[in-house]
Amino acid sequence: MTATSAVLITGASTGIGATYADRFARRGHDLVLVARNGSRLESVATRLRAETGVTIDILRADLTDPEELAAVEVRLQEDRRIGVLVNNAGGNVSGRFIEQETGDVAKLIALNATAVARLSSAIAPRLVAAGEGAIVNISSVVGIAPEFGMAVYGATKAFVAFLSQALSFELGPKGVYVQAVLPAATRTEIWDHAGVDVNTLGAVMEVGDLVDAALIGFDRREPVTIPPLYDAEQWDAYQAQRQAMLPGFAQALPAERYRSAG
Repeated sequence: MTATSAVLITGASTGIGATYADRFARRGHDLVLVARNGSRLESVATRLRAETGVTIDILRADLTDPEELAAVEVRLQEDRRIGVLVNNAGGNVSGRFIEQETGDVAKLIALNATAVARLSSAIAPRLVAAGEGAIVNISSVVGIAPEFGMAVYGATKAFVAFLSQALSFELGPKGVYVQAVLPAATRTEIWDHAGVDVNTLGAVMEVGDLVDAALIGFDRREPVTIPPLYDAEQWDAYQAQRQAMLPGFAQALPAERYRSAG
């Protein structure tokens, strides 16, 4: 990634996305900010233009709308200034799985998973051709914790984490850095949308702390960054145990315990 690369950030009108915009602008990067709320985007852009002097473009888009998502894809494919994509846009819906409307579930998957995959697909070939660039995908610790019970939200975030790690293996040798960021509870508007009072939660990270930690991982080129995890050796052990299973998957016959109904 060259020093002059522009950064496209989705969900940039508030919270984590707006904070990423602030931090990258202060590093001297031009920005392309994407979100549904155009007035909020313009407010973020106006402030950062005045404070940092970088060039900031606004792209209002609802990433659950195929046509508006396609417009962002075209921008990623054609704008060679953009060397970093931050897939931050995401959401949740209130209630447990059996209480959630099917249409809301589909829309959540479209935003949290489909848009991430499509935007990554749009920019990756160009970054590979350039031999540099980065894709940052905001996942969640919920994606590795089904015990938390947030079934669809967690499943979409598991998808994002898996996609990021697989792309890291594929694109990393070609010069493209891919980072999965896994926050825990963070003080953003997502809680309001899910019908949860964030002040009732036991421990909530401030957005600035989350993004600053994630950017340290970005600068270190970590494939997975988990800001709330104090013991990094736990993640290393988790990965080692998972990888230890891989050779055992190549079998011509089922395991012995499945060869008998007894």
